Amino acid sequence: MNQEIQRRRTFAIISHPDAGKTTLTEKLLLFGGQIQVAGAVKSNKIRKTATSDWMDIEKQRGISVTTSVMEFDYEGYKVNILDTPGHQDFAEDTFRTLTAVDSAIIVVDGAKGVEAQTRKLMTVCRMRKTPVIIFINKMDREGRDPFDLLDELEEELQISVRPLSWPINQGQRFKGVYNIYEQSLDLYQPDKQRVTEKVRVDLESSELDERVGEKDAQKLRDDLELVSGVYDEFRTEDYLDARVAPVFFGSALNNFGVKEMLDCFVKIAPYPRPVAAEERTVTPDEQKFTGFIFKITANIDPNHRSCIAFCKVCSGKFVRNTPYLHVRQGKTLRFSSPTQFMAQRKETIDEAWAGDIVGLPDTGGLFKIGDTLTEGEQLHFRGLPSFSPEMFKYIENADPMKAKQLEKGIAQLMDEGVAQMFVNQFNGRKIIGTVGQLQFEVIQYRLEHEYNARCRWEPVSLYKACWIESDNEAELENFKRRKYQYMAKDTEGRDVFLADSGYVLSMAQQDFEHIRFHFTSEF
Repeated sequence: MNQEIQRRRTFAIISHPDAGKTTLTEKLLLFGGQIQVAGAVKSNKIRKTATSDWMDIEKQRGISVTTSVMEFDYEGYKVNILDTPGHQDFAEDTFRTLTAVDSAIIVVDGAKGVEAQTRKLMTVCRMRKTPVIIFINKMDREGRDPFDLLDELEEELQISVRPLSWPINQGQRFKGVYNIYEQSLDLYQPDKQRVTEKVRVDLESSELDERVGEKDAQKLRDDLELVSGVYDEFRTEDYLDARVAPVFFGSALNNFGVKEMLDCFVKIAPYPRPVAAEERTVTPDEQKFTGFIFKITANIDPNHRSCIAFCKVCSGKFVRNTPYLHVRQGKTLRFSSPTQFMAQRKETIDEAWAGDIVGLPDTGGLFKIGDTLTEGEQLHFRGLPSFSPEMFKYIENADPMKAKQLEKGIAQLMDEGVAQMFVNQFNGRKIIGTVGQLQFEVIQYRLEHEYNARCRWEPVSLYKACWIESDNEAELENFKRRKYQYMAKDTEGRDVFLADSGYVLSMAQQDFEHIRFHFTSEF
């Protein structure tokens, strides 16, 4: 059992939109032998899109809208990749994904440096003490000086860095990367399918001059001397404690520098860690199975309208057709066709170990995000928040003949955690709250194409939604009476106050001091 757990590597790829996450995922799958040819993410001429972007809307826009899960074997290790959306409108999906991984790879664009979304995601990694590796992408384009980039990473992400590879020039003059971790030279040939040649070369020898030219060879020697002078020697323990982030340079599109990172990653990345539940800490090598649902995806297979719940195995071994307890519902369930993924392609599996991600078919709203499965123990895993939305619209049925489809579509998409729905107590209208504008478009698109239902949006001017509770029943009733027009219920039936301005919210907090206002759904 320990052997199985120790060969697992479960990680998320995160970054600002367009830094090259999905391209990097493709290349990792290429090395894992899972795909024979990488689909160019951007090229619309060839109808080959990225493996991990499988929704229609993702193919049209060339962006990732949902986290996809992929797994492959590589040199004796079992690698589970979660490719997350970079766009801030889908940040909540990414935050939830980070609760299910043991480490993360952050992709940074070599020309743009650290961008807003990268900062936000790093905050979540810091909060959870998740070890990160940084991949500086697009070295084959003109970009910024590597030392400036490293300084910016330390400043903006508030973590010490240590380069484990070093670029030889960049842009058109890009010649390759010196792999500090393995002390070898990787010469660059722009090729999206083949892998570049690797040369063991002594830094002081004339062979280096012959291969990259005297000027670049001398600069490389000077740079490396500076690197070893400025940065402490790399220690794996510091990386595992989330104190130091190793940095690699390369070009994901041209498949360069990716293998070096993957080789180092599988050696140093953490295998599954203990997970804190409310009752106790669960360690991966316990005999009994435990796991939690961190994501639900509707319509992975458009022909079957089915939902898939993604379960992260926290301890023990998951076995097909074994009865497990669904803690929230108190029911015992058996799963006859648990699956493992390659984005949309899936295959049935008989067993899974701690660290693996298992897809469980969910036919009728069986699961909610955050549900726990065990062999009978009452456990609750925490840390899967829904944030208070910042944009609101009324959702109305645009086709009265399809009312049933619309109901079902909205219910499934809300279970997925795409957005949140509130029912206004005053007029009974449904209000959808999201973190970003793009989500409204995604909901409308998916309702039409996946559920054959049409909706239209109507404006509603609201500032924030907050969940309220109080030990003082009388005051709570009084509040609800006075704010009757702004009271709503969420899908769980909890009271939500929809404040129409920041001023109204702060006045309410002052006037009703016994009422607690919460800005995430977990309290």
